[in-house]
Amino acid sequence: MVLLTKITLPFASLQPNTNQTPDPRPVFPANFRRHFSPPFPTTSPRFHCYAAITVSGFTDHPPRCRMVRHFVTERVDHSMRRTIILIVSIAISVLFLYIGLRNAHLDEVWEQIRSANFLWIIPGVLIYFAAVWGRTWRWHYLLRPLKPVGLGKLFPIVVIGYMGNNVYPFRAGEVIRAYVLRRNEGVKITASLATIVVERIFDGLVMLLFVFIALPFAGFDDPLLRTTVTVGTVIFLGALLVFFVLAARPQQARNLYTTLIEKLLPKRIQAGVLRIADHFMEGLESLRSPRDLAMVFVTSVFIWLTETTKYWFVMHAFNFNVSFFALMLMTGVVNLATTLPSTPGYVGTFDGPGILVLERFGVPTNIASGYTLVLHAALWLPITLLGFYYLARQGLSWRSFSEAEEVVEEAKQADEHTEPATA
Repeated sequence: MVLLTKITLPFASLQPNTNQTPDPRPVFPANFRRHFSPPFPTTSPRFHCYAAITVSGFTDHPPRCRMVRHFVTERVDHSMRRTIILIVSIAISVLFLYIGLRNAHLDEVWEQIRSANFLWIIPGVLIYFAAVWGRTWRWHYLLRPLKPVGLGKLFPIVVIGYMGNNVYPFRAGEVIRAYVLRRNEGVKITASLATIVVERIFDGLVMLLFVFIALPFAGFDDPLLRTTVTVGTVIFLGALLVFFVLAARPQQARNLYTTLIEKLLPKRIQAGVLRIADHFMEGLESLRSPRDLAMVFVTSVFIWLTETTKYWFVMHAFNFNVSFFALMLMTGVVNLATTLPSTPGYVGTFDGPGILVLERFGVPTNIASGYTLVLHAALWLPITLLGFYYLARQGLSWRSFSEAEEVVEEAKQADEHTEPATA
């Protein structure tokens, strides 16, 4: 949150002065941009409006600074929203952990973990990285209309992104993926984020497909779960249908959202919002190609079948046995649950539903708890370690996550506050 300090600055000194040397404008600390993240060049009058408003606490600003003041207010509101989301995410993680472990005896759970045969995790990790390669392959197809990027270049970026989701709040891995891709390949951030949204929609559809297929074969029939899956299917299919229409009829879609933006939004930000929408439309271009669309669906199925195979390998480390269809059901349920807000690494939203599904198949609570916790760690640790390795290889660091968020936000704000050129 921006800290507002009551320091009054002379606004007269902010005006250009050709009769005085040196430059009389206020001198701000060297790290001002890092802490306050103004989206305007330091030579722009808007930067000095931003600086003065931020430091002086909104007092005595001239009329020309009203737009910048509005931006500062938005920044404060954005910070407050993020704080609220973080608190809610922690609460949801704690709640799901409690639901999953409330009937477990933690000492017996630990004993189940200690007695597990961890050699079975090795093939599980190997098959999991086949799934990660599948994710890279899928993103390659989604990005082809924007820019063909080789699989060898994309794989480290994908790994860094999934590592980011594991260690940083607010699903920052998606942002760092778009940031590194722009940094390395020059792909627009808004367009690459659109491809990531398409990925998530296909993931959701495949998860729902897994649940539909697995329910009858697994001998598990829960009316509430079936109703939830049906509603979720309608939502995901509806979102995918909207994207299909946008991709298939780009000119009509642009005419529609242009009309809506011009009617509903203030004139000063219309050009920028239109530019963001246009970039987002670019990210949907892969949905126009039936071949690319088929490849995205096939790779999505491959990704989740290989991940379920890891569940199967890790199961052999523990003293229980359920069918592959039961594990498909578990894969679908836990990964749909992880779409809810949670702490980094999907703590709780992965574990609680996984334990409950296994209990419904007759697996004792302590064994189900030990298995789910070990499975979660086996999914989390390898890609996180490899992600930090690739992060270092890219010349990035922990700070890069917050820098990536700032760059993405500044790119959006720069678009929104860029005024159309006049003839």
